[in-house]
Amino acid sequence: MSKQERWSGLLELLAVDGKLEVEGAAATLAVSPATIRRDLDELAEQQLLVRTRGGAIAHGVSYELPLRYKSSRQVSEKLRIASAVADLLTRGEVVGLNGGTTTTEVARALSLRTSGGAERAENTGGPMYTVVTNALNIASELAVRPQFKIVVTGGVARPQTYELVGPLTQGVLNQVVLDVAVLGVDGVDPELGVMTHHEDEAGISRLLTERARKVILATDSSKMGKRAFARICGLDRVDVLVTDSGIDRDMAARLTDAGIEVISV
Repeated sequence: MSKQERWSGLLELLAVDGKLEVEGAAATLAVSPATIRRDLDELAEQQLLVRTRGGAIAHGVSYELPLRYKSSRQVSEKLRIASAVADLLTRGEVVGLNGGTTTTEVARALSLRTSGGAERAENTGGPMYTVVTNALNIASELAVRPQFKIVVTGGVARPQTYELVGPLTQGVLNQVVLDVAVLGVDGVDPELGVMTHHEDEAGISRLLTERARKVILATDSSKMGKRAFARICGLDRVDVLVTDSGIDRDMAARLTDAGIEVISV
């Protein structure tokens, strides 16, 4: 097992329980306790966890895995979700994307759909898609593809998710109109609505919904019924939920009753 795989495994264990012990982590990952101790020391140096005697605890109350480590979780589900979301988007639309691993996969799915489309875009005199995003990683992946027009908001970058947030971000979004907003979120509750962990990200995602004619949630079923600190919007602002087939039937029914088209893949 590589160091990257061990680190991802340790951070996932920490995300589930909020703490871990060296001996238990070593048994789970099938490596020596000495290796786990070295890994925890290095992760603590990067401020990804807090080292304790015999183990580690999560860094902060609302612990959130950085994007580069979260990308290994529910990979197949996210790929299916992203492909289904791409099917819902129409050429020529202005699409808003917030940050996160699932929306990053949506951007990649769109780029695959438009492979070889640069010449067609030039011939038609316009982009195949206009993507408005506050996610630096999404912008960097799509900026090199001439079939996309990329609009990047200003703002202050959050290292955990590569998202730009703050008044500068809001200023740009207030000047654009979107056909579709595609959101990755941290929680969907039938009563409280759509949520994420951080209030600054929630404010930007909320503004994306307000600027869009249609709102699509792209999130795996593990987020269904979960609550997070900051509310983005109520279910009345959501048109479509694209998730994986693990969604609970009762949850799907309640969301459908709320007027949301639920697509499970």
